[in-house]
Amino acid sequence: MAELRVASDLVRQGFQIAIPFGEDSDFDLVLIRDGQFERVQVKHVTSDGCVVEINCYSLSLTHGKVRNIKRYTERTIDWLAAYDVTTDQCFYVPAHLLGAGRSCISLRLKPARNNQVRKTRNAADFRTIED
Repeated sequence: MAELRVASDLVRQGFQIAIPFGEDSDFDLVLIRDGQFERVQVKHVTSDGCVVEINCYSLSLTHGKVRNIKRYTERTIDWLAAYDVTTDQCFYVPAHLLGAGRSCISLRLKPARNNQVRKTRNAADFRTIED
């Protein structure tokens, strides 16, 4: 569901997309922009209406046990996209913000209750693919 929502949102923004065959890729979609391919990993999230928390990793399970943790970086993807069920919106995080493999990134839908602005990320700034 999340992959379809992100794909349709990217097409609405005027991009072409391609879908890789199989489950062996580190990405779910390919965004085609100005003739260049950009890898997009898609996450399904449910925010609390104030903050969108996006996991920056995937777990590989075997018989219900975690066998591998794959952290996303600029080497493996170009964009981390999240479809938030609560707001019915897509968000696009450029991979350079993921560093060496962080575990989570937070986007604020509403201002912090303590009015903190420093070191926060406004979710509205991540609604579209930008240069």
